[in-house]
Amino acid sequence: MAQSTPYTKKAYGLSIAAAVGGFLFGFDSSVINGAVDSIDKAFSLGPALTGFVVAIALLGCAVGAWVGGGLADRYGRLRVIFIGGILFLVSSIGAGLTIGPWDLLLWRVLGGLGIGIASVVTPAYIAEISPRQVRGTLASFQQLAITLGIFAALLSDALLANTAGGASEQLWIGMEAWRWMFLVGAVPAVVYIVLAFTLPESPRYLLAKHREDEARDIFKTLVIESEVDRNINDINKAIEADEKNASASLRGPKFGLQGVVWIGILLSIFQQFVGINVIFYYSTSLWKAVGFTEEYSLLVSVITAVTNVVLTFVAIFLVDRVGRRPILLTGSVLMTIALGTMALAFSFATKSGEDVSLPGAWGPIALIAANVFVVGFAASWGPLVWVLLGEIFPPRIRGKALGVAASAQWLANFAITVTFPAMSGWSLPITYGMYAVFALLSFIFVFAKVPETKGMELEQTETLFTK
Repeated sequence: MAQSTPYTKKAYGLSIAAAVGGFLFGFDSSVINGAVDSIDKAFSLGPALTGFVVAIALLGCAVGAWVGGGLADRYGRLRVIFIGGILFLVSSIGAGLTIGPWDLLLWRVLGGLGIGIASVVTPAYIAEISPRQVRGTLASFQQLAITLGIFAALLSDALLANTAGGASEQLWIGMEAWRWMFLVGAVPAVVYIVLAFTLPESPRYLLAKHREDEARDIFKTLVIESEVDRNINDINKAIEADEKNASASLRGPKFGLQGVVWIGILLSIFQQFVGINVIFYYSTSLWKAVGFTEEYSLLVSVITAVTNVVLTFVAIFLVDRVGRRPILLTGSVLMTIALGTMALAFSFATKSGEDVSLPGAWGPIALIAANVFVVGFAASWGPLVWVLLGEIFPPRIRGKALGVAASAQWLANFAITVTFPAMSGWSLPITYGMYAVFALLSFIFVFAKVPETKGMELEQTETLFTK
């Protein structure tokens, strides 16, 4: 258990502030959910282009994560936070005022760049300012903020659509409700930009740049006085070791990369290949397809988002008590069972043209299974992957390695998102069955390759993954 001191309270405050990036990450990636059908109608996109509009932001995310990691290591975490905030702001306003599908693609890419940057900088920053006793809890704030962003996006989508009488109906100053869904994202983007000027820089970044006096002053506000020198000495030793050996580079003997980088990549890929974002990007369309009206589909999506938030709190409570491995393994089991049940339920679906319906009890069973899947993900793989990505990499490559892992995550997200419309039109049972197989493989991977890191200093956790 962590000591209750003003120092840990300061770390909590900084972590919450930094996690606004995660909120924007969740909001911007999910706001398309309530708008996608209206955008399709407004611009006559068709299934393929609709899927591309939803998914193209994820390519921007991959680029943002890749570039953001290197920028964060070179220029500092806060400058990169500012850049991400500007991209969020421009994307929100541009998407709300879009005049056609092609400029909408541009705004989605810019938003994706901002999300990608946030997905790298936020977990790195939180891990680097967190006392070891509560690092897992504070690192989980990233995923909590993401889930709150998803919830806020889906709730605002539902409120705006219901107020206007439909997402395609005019709301204020002659603009349709779906445009306002994007525009409200400008508010948290401005908050994120302001925070970039108020947060202290990461002390581990400052030590890597040989700015020890500044780092010491910040550490004095984050950990108890007796631990300041130990933290500084441990980090300096790790940095010196990095500079002397291959761990200062991402390169290694295992297919061109260090083993720890591959572990980060595979954690990221499994987090996405279970299909979680199908629920958050397409759930409104999915539940409409199985018989719900637009109003109730949006409501079900909001309920699912609330479930996501609540279970993330469970993960935050347990991560520094139970540990990383048991939670991940339990989550994999729950997701495998839930996805297998969804595959079974949709095997009984009937089609009439493009309309899909589930007979008898299979509709409620599919709905319950989808929410059990969200429970399994939100209490495990959602937050804990970000915890591990923040703590497994050596300090000299943390930004770059996080960038590579996060890029892999976004590319995996893109692959799942862009293929879902076509695959679901072909066979929903096979689609969900495939996600169930990946959930099972995630269990095997964690069991075989991911050690426990609970209660360890960052410099100690790295040795577990670099042996």
